[in-house]
Amino acid sequence: MDFGYFTLSDNHYENNTRSSNQFVADITAEALYAEKVGMHSAWIGEHHFNSLGVLSCPDLVLAYVAANTTRLRLAPAVNVLPLHHPIRVAEQWATLDLLSGGRVDFACGRGYDRREYLPFHVSFEDNQGIFEEGLELVRALWQADDRISHHGKYYSFDDVRITPKPIQRPLPTYVGSFSKPSIDLAARLGCGLIVAPFAAALSFGGLKQVADLYNETCAKYGKAPGRLMCSYFTHFADNKAAEDAARARQIRYYKECVIPALPGDPKTAPPSYRYFVDMVDRLGKVKPEDLTENSVLLGSSARITETLKKVEAAGFAEVILYVNAGLKPHNQVKDEMARFMAEVAPSFADGRKIAAA
Repeated sequence: MDFGYFTLSDNHYENNTRSSNQFVADITAEALYAEKVGMHSAWIGEHHFNSLGVLSCPDLVLAYVAANTTRLRLAPAVNVLPLHHPIRVAEQWATLDLLSGGRVDFACGRGYDRREYLPFHVSFEDNQGIFEEGLELVRALWQADDRISHHGKYYSFDDVRITPKPIQRPLPTYVGSFSKPSIDLAARLGCGLIVAPFAAALSFGGLKQVADLYNETCAKYGKAPGRLMCSYFTHFADNKAAEDAARARQIRYYKECVIPALPGDPKTAPPSYRYFVDMVDRLGKVKPEDLTENSVLLGSSARITETLKKVEAAGFAEVILYVNAGLKPHNQVKDEMARFMAEVAPSFADGRKIAAA
């Protein structure tokens, strides 16, 4: 099982003295450090207008990271595809794949924050359809050798061929999923899947259930399953005081960053987001003792390893680690990244190879 660095650039906290500029600089340094400590990948989220996060251009940050690394896989987590024209998305990420020597993993989703849609004048209510049509177009543009035309419900163009082409054919593509429609789309298009364990537990019962549903849906469409990935909030704690602080940090993240961003009002949530209503209600009531392995990796190296063995057994090929959550100091983040690769990763096949290298 592979391990990567992950962030949504959460900075929406009360009495927060960390500027968005400083946090973007910290994230960039952490992504570079990920290669130094032997991580497989860096996954950078996209957020706008300081709603939940502050990093709006993962493509530019990852281009800088690409220029200063040689092995690290580079990915958005995720590209909020309905906010961008699919032709431009296809051009940008094909260019990064070329410049990085074929190191891009492209992940996309439709997001969940209406506030990010409004200034772009994109319909939040119709974003499922916009997302599906956009993803099909991005993949078609990457694969086409000749010029193509398209006349759909949301996009229309004639005689288009993007340049440059990605080095990877096909370029690995993942759908970020909180819901059954996203799993269905990933399976139908032959894409990999990325899920959040806490959402998987709330919506489906757990990671194993998500894996089973994805594999069954792939079989229905006659497609070979792609790679399964999940993200995990990660906090090392070797005593009760450290564990209490980590739990408080995680709950603060949920209440100050996540809940305001999610469509949790049943009166205004579009039909395709109704499952978030229950999620917001549960997150609003979460207590420190509710933070289990269904949502966080928290505790000693042995405890974290034990949880990840279950993830590996469920069929997941990569876990991306959300270490810098809840205003965790930058140096602490780097220490925990290094500790993970030294003490946890060697218990897994790829981790042993990394440790030996």
